[in-house]
Amino acid sequence: MAKILKKIPARNASHSDAGAKNKKVKTKTIKKSKKFKLTNLRIKSKKIIKKVLKVEKAEKKSKQILKRFVGNPVIFPARGMYWESNATFNPTAFIHDGKVHVVYRAVSMGELSTLCYASSSDGCYMSERTFKPIFIHGNFYQNKNTSLPISYNSGGGWNGGAEDPRITKIGDMLYMTYTAFDGWGSVRIGLTSISLEDFLNKKWNNWKMPVLISPPAEIHKNWVIFPEKINGKYAILHSLSPEILIDYFDDLNSFDGNTFIHSVHQNHPKWQFREKGMRGVGGAPIKTKYGWLIFYHAMEEHETHRYKIWAMILDQKDPTKILFRSKKPILEPDVFYENEGYKSGVIYSCGAVVKDNTLFLYYGGADMVSCVATADLKLFLKELTSSGVTKLKKKKSK
Repeated sequence: MAKILKKIPARNASHSDAGAKNKKVKTKTIKKSKKFKLTNLRIKSKKIIKKVLKVEKAEKKSKQILKRFVGNPVIFPARGMYWESNATFNPTAFIHDGKVHVVYRAVSMGELSTLCYASSSDGCYMSERTFKPIFIHGNFYQNKNTSLPISYNSGGGWNGGAEDPRITKIGDMLYMTYTAFDGWGSVRIGLTSISLEDFLNKKWNNWKMPVLISPPAEIHKNWVIFPEKINGKYAILHSLSPEILIDYFDDLNSFDGNTFIHSVHQNHPKWQFREKGMRGVGGAPIKTKYGWLIFYHAMEEHETHRYKIWAMILDQKDPTKILFRSKKPILEPDVFYENEGYKSGVIYSCGAVVKDNTLFLYYGGADMVSCVATADLKLFLKELTSSGVTKLKKKKSK
């Protein structure tokens, strides 16, 4: 198989920050202010303040346990920065020593999607941010004469790149799956890794050479790695419907570019039996006393234009079994920053963490900004498990 990936490339003098050898990406500390705390937008607009107050009012009336952070969006486009000028959304996250590390998709002026970094001590206010890529997916436009372009709406980023990262911390390693889009005719799952030590020391050039783990000529998204071994093996969840599919591996380094995970896709015979509106899993599963807590994206039949976030709990030993599932969305795109962007009515999560018994759900709003919603984990799980056992609905075969 022709190589279409390479390590972070050096482009030119102005664009080589993420790929130049032995060159460190400097992070910037963001100073907090009253205006930053109020809107997180640094805009002296009465219209924006009015919208924020409207969000607060809507949250007070909401009966949902999961609440939006009043300072949303926590990450927004940096108009003066090339790499992050168009959009900063779909964040993933992991926690280490009480600090939350966030990796999010950024779309540049040139419509290239890269992955950038921010961090937070309290889980909400981003006190540090790179404004430059920490990971770039190398795009090689090959065989255009023999392959047809696909119809793929990627939330901008028409020049391809790395989209929708999902980081999983296992021991002293970080594994990351992401959507690898070549800007032409390939939407596949990329896999890479980096040691926790290198990540914390911001040695971004030490990401392992990425490899594509989904087959060519198929569209795949939304694959996640479990944060610990199940029955002695690494587990990758790659489908929720028409059934939960998980593949197990002795070693996540066994992929060589010619070994693939085969999953349900648009041309697969089981595709017609998928639950209507089901899109895919969010971030890495979170282990709880009830089982594996996962979030996922789906649309309801009466609102097929709106992405909503739901939750379910899977059995710890056999995560293909659903123990509990929310009967209603736990979060819907109802506020302005979830509707004013590239895609109105879209909220999309690639990661969640638990810090001091508080659940932090990170998500993208309108394919434009990054946001966070929080909940008391104990209360959240109590409500989810009290809703009873529900199963994915399967379309009956004729």
